[in-house]
Amino acid sequence: PKMAGDFAVQVGAVFVLCIYGGVVQAATPNIIIMLMDDMGWGDLGILGQPEKETPNLDRMAAEGMLLTDFYTANPLCSPSRAALLTGRLPIRNGFYTTNDHARNGYTPQEIVGGIADSEVLVSELLAQAGYRNKIIGKWHLGHQPQYHPLRHGFHEWFGAPNCHFGPYDNKATPNIPVYNGSDMVGRYYEDFPIDRASGESNLTQLYVREALEFIDRQAASAQPFFLYWAPDATHGPLYASRGFLSTSRRGLYGDAVRELDDGVGKILARLKNNDQHTNTLVFFTSDNGAAMVSRTEGGSNGPFLCGKQTTFEGGMREPAIAWWPSRIQPGQTSHQLSTVMDLFTTALELAGAAPPSDRVYDGISLLPTLLNGTEVDRPVFYYRGNELMAVRYGLYKAHFWTWTNGQDERSRGIDFCRGEDIPGVTTMQQVNHTDSPLLFHLGRDPGERYSIKPKSAEYKQAMQKLAELVANHRAALVPGEPQFNMCDSAVMNWAPPGCEKLGRCLKGPPSKPYKCVWTH
Repeated sequence: PKMAGDFAVQVGAVFVLCIYGGVVQAATPNIIIMLMDDMGWGDLGILGQPEKETPNLDRMAAEGMLLTDFYTANPLCSPSRAALLTGRLPIRNGFYTTNDHARNGYTPQEIVGGIADSEVLVSELLAQAGYRNKIIGKWHLGHQPQYHPLRHGFHEWFGAPNCHFGPYDNKATPNIPVYNGSDMVGRYYEDFPIDRASGESNLTQLYVREALEFIDRQAASAQPFFLYWAPDATHGPLYASRGFLSTSRRGLYGDAVRELDDGVGKILARLKNNDQHTNTLVFFTSDNGAAMVSRTEGGSNGPFLCGKQTTFEGGMREPAIAWWPSRIQPGQTSHQLSTVMDLFTTALELAGAAPPSDRVYDGISLLPTLLNGTEVDRPVFYYRGNELMAVRYGLYKAHFWTWTNGQDERSRGIDFCRGEDIPGVTTMQQVNHTDSPLLFHLGRDPGERYSIKPKSAEYKQAMQKLAELVANHRAALVPGEPQFNMCDSAVMNWAPPGCEKLGRCLKGPPSKPYKCVWTH
């Protein structure tokens, strides 16, 4: 029987649909977030990729809304994912380090930290609102059991807690486990092969199949669902299944993109087959910009400067498509400044759910934008580790700090801005511009190449507003407990939950905590 709380949620969801016009649907909307890994703004045909190898994503945009000014919360995987799921900047939710200034941290196997129990994830709130939640693919919010998705509002999980790095020898380093639910069902490179020579792996096919089966089950149950689809084939080491290998003009990276595009097409088609498409919001984006360090085996950030690991546009601006037939009018483009944290707020509004009122959130609801084409002014803050590097408001972006990465790394071929050297902008040292920030107009200069002269009237007028926004942001900021400070080889994936049943537990070293070293 329906409880009073469930009824309130139903009424809330219907109320939302009434507000924004159109036909009222009694059913609570389903929500699908498709989060790619290291896919760049310029990787989609609709955004100018010259090979035009993403027909399903291009059609998705034609049938829905393309958001051209959509940002991640951090130019690296773990913090951006934590921000999406908590609706809060990494500096607030703890996904950063204070071991060194402005360093990108994440969740490798050695990390002791993860998503704190005090953080409330969108999955937890949707579960309370009656949703069935599934994550498929990469979690990256901590690999120790207390951090796992099933402890944080998800009912189902098929995927892994870390990146698919490897293979390892299971002596110095264990191979990464793959989970089905709360138990591991094998490990990458052992039970879930990735051929490092050819790039062949069937993982994306497994992730697509899991999504289709979940949609079928939920359509039959009539229970609203939240699907968080997070495949990682476009993150190095790249992989694609046999049917897609050597099919792209872009090499192995393009093979991976083509297979993901095919998967998107299959998922949207399955929604239509189950008559769920008019009651499901699907949002496609990426966790951070393409990795320039991967050279020809990475993605494209289009006209934007640098890539992953940096707070230039190439590291932070993401491809973004919203699709909801009958609710989102087709063929729209929006320049609304928006972020992954808005997906938290938007999902809760759709579900008629409210987050706890004891904390600050960084997202806004995108429903007015998606359903009515509304655009509102709001700032976007660009963080790298514990430092606010830049801010955007309107078409103006000010850099308070610049840094790519050091000469020591560049001499070893690690370059986050490969082929793009702009004196005084793509600096190899951390440069503090706080006294005279670098200001760019992203309409006239999306590549951040020509800074506006500080003595100009335009500079003074734009900086007045930007400085005010930053001062207000800093004054109200209460940083969370940093999760990326401590590492320990003993916490690696030696004996994950479920290893006993498989007879696959490994013996790890004794605990010896140390301060994590983040080089960039």
